[in-house]
Amino acid sequence: MMHLLPPLPVAGPLAVAALLLATSRLLPARVPDTVALLTVLLATAACVAMAVGTAATPLTYWFGGWTPRDGLVLGVGFVVDQPGAALAAFIGLLFAATLVFAWGYYDEVHAHFHVLMLLFLAGMIGFCLTHDLFNLFVWFELISVAAFALTGYQLRQSALEAALNFTVVNTLGSYLMLAGIGLLYARIGALDFTGLGRGVAAHPGDVVVAAAFTLLASGLLIKGAQVPFHFWLADAHAVAPSPVSVVFSGAMVALGVFGVGRLTWTVFADSLPVHAVVHALLLGLGCASAVVGGLMALAQRHLKRLLAFSTISHTGILLAGLALLRQDATAGMLAYLVGHGLVKAALFMLAGILLALCGAIDEITLRGQGRALWPVGIAFGAGGLLLAGLPFGILQHGLGLIDAAAHAEGRGWVGPVLTVGTALTGAAVLRAGGRIFLNLGPDPGFESRAPTEADREKADRPLWLMLAPPAVMLLAAVVSGGPAAGFAMRAAGQAMQPDSAHILGGPSLPPTPFPAEPPGTGLAWISVAVAIALAGLLLMRHRLPRRALALNDRVSDAVVGSMARLHTGRIGDYVTWMVFGLALFVVSFVLT
Repeated sequence: MMHLLPPLPVAGPLAVAALLLATSRLLPARVPDTVALLTVLLATAACVAMAVGTAATPLTYWFGGWTPRDGLVLGVGFVVDQPGAALAAFIGLLFAATLVFAWGYYDEVHAHFHVLMLLFLAGMIGFCLTHDLFNLFVWFELISVAAFALTGYQLRQSALEAALNFTVVNTLGSYLMLAGIGLLYARIGALDFTGLGRGVAAHPGDVVVAAAFTLLASGLLIKGAQVPFHFWLADAHAVAPSPVSVVFSGAMVALGVFGVGRLTWTVFADSLPVHAVVHALLLGLGCASAVVGGLMALAQRHLKRLLAFSTISHTGILLAGLALLRQDATAGMLAYLVGHGLVKAALFMLAGILLALCGAIDEITLRGQGRALWPVGIAFGAGGLLLAGLPFGILQHGLGLIDAAAHAEGRGWVGPVLTVGTALTGAAVLRAGGRIFLNLGPDPGFESRAPTEADREKADRPLWLMLAPPAVMLLAAVVSGGPAAGFAMRAAGQAMQPDSAHILGGPSLPPTPFPAEPPGTGLAWISVAVAIALAGLLLMRHRLPRRALALNDRVSDAVVGSMARLHTGRIGDYVTWMVFGLALFVVSFVLT
């Protein structure tokens, strides 16, 4: 039965989405919620079964029975390895938690939200499992179309403007990917990852291969919101409904970085110039994203914009782990991806609770209004501490593995730079929590000049129903550290395994086992201490001496203000930064 599972997690949600769309006006209010949740859970169960069943060797499924002939791949297939199946299962669990959180949220629009969410899920799972480059693009497009619609779902002016920015920037990313696919196909004459990998190995140092990687990686880094391709993300998160922001930050953005990793490990596995660029440029972009995202998060007053910039920062940590091109660093990246998804999804849900029950999403407006919602405050503080690097759970195990790998590569500076990002994002969340739930911070600083807007969400949902999913996810992020890191280490060995003989029917080599040692906690405690101290300084700035306050404002304006002025909200500016990012790839290939 295992060989029949691969298409089901994709075909099932697509079929149910079509059925719900056809019958949405005939169904009672709670039926779409129930049907969508059951569909997501069944798809997740299939992915879990495949993740367990592919521990020794990947599972291959050829659509239409088009199996390879004499080593030539003609058909389209899913090659389900353990990291892909596990990531798909995690995405399914995230969608299930989101649907529980959003239960009853969309009564007035029938099943349209559930249809879009099922399409979104199918696209993400297909992206994780496919072994064909053009189909990777097809799933990328399905993800994008569903995300565009969900961003502008509320049909307000700001939502439509952000959806337009999102659509234009990500569509340009799609064009870049399509151009890269065309270059590879013209040079190699294959689309299956295995055939492409062999073709790339046969063309070492080929400029066409380098150009194809540049276009493909740039398109995926736009989806992954990495500096300098990141400008669209905060605008989209700020106006998207809270359940949509959960899956945006928890899954969609990280999937872009995973896609770059998948292509690096398979298609470009034997390209030394590509690996040199990944090892240098992408490591630099990841570290830059970690710091820039953290600084911009600290400058926000709109909670969802704050969390969106923290997503850019923590996704930069994922990119840095990928760029080290080591099994332990890749394991750290996979573990951190899951931990970040759990914590960030929980924080977006908690922000949604505040918006629903308090009628505001602005940190300064909400000052002191969260005192009665003390369970939400406890969860919010826990999420902030976990983002700051609290040395418990899966986030710290992942970051510890990345830091250890960087030291082994002679790049000991990577860990401290990434720690700066975690401290800044943790401080931003803790400052917001102190202001909202403890009534601190009567004199706001530079965040008072950040953009914000009034927003509303449905308020007649019970608190326990909205609070249960984020509480469970935060608990999972704390208790799953060691086992999840060990699983990630085994999965990373399979992901980076260059042998692909199993795809053509031959035996495959087992992944090399590496023990997941508990990472050191020195940097973690420093990060937490800095985050708490910085949050306290920002909340107690009214007690600073006048000269110290003036110096603080000048430094803030010089550092954070200059970065904030680059985020203009204008599409033309964002496209200019995309061109700059492409130029960075070109320069990197020239210099390697």
